[in-house]
Amino acid sequence: MIRVRVSALVALGVLAVSTRPVHAQAPPAPKAAAAHPNGAAPATQSLYDRLGGAYAIATVVDDFIERLLVNDTLNANPAILEARQRVPKAGLKFHVTTLVCQATGGPCKYVGRDMKTTHARLNIREKEWDAMVADFRTTLTKFKVPAAEQSELITIVGSTKADIVVSDK
Repeated sequence: MIRVRVSALVALGVLAVSTRPVHAQAPPAPKAAAAHPNGAAPATQSLYDRLGGAYAIATVVDDFIERLLVNDTLNANPAILEARQRVPKAGLKFHVTTLVCQATGGPCKYVGRDMKTTHARLNIREKEWDAMVADFRTTLTKFKVPAAEQSELITIVGSTKADIVVSDK
């Protein structure tokens, strides 16, 4: 059985796959970076790397999507409920994982539809958006994603809001 070690996430406290046991305490502080040969400061890690890479992101996305699927606020929207009947859960998790991977600076290439097209018929309102963000924060907290990375992820997610949420007017 693969054991999971909490790393400095993701979404999407993400986890890094490791053969080391899970530790209840916080992960060790990162080692100081070695100086660049020409004396320049080393480049900062991408959010993707700080989250732990593709496996960590996929683990967080899995938990997040499972949480969304049972969210009463989201399921009260008939268009969302119908889409859940039609769209395979595994495919949704795949697309969200590749989207987060790409958006955080990873090597993945998202090949799904744009957010506006994908969500056009779902009639997502502010209350449903807020329910989704709350579930996302719950997942990130569950995996002990540090506050800075959580903030970056929430900003990335927030950048899609205009294409997803329809006016309550």
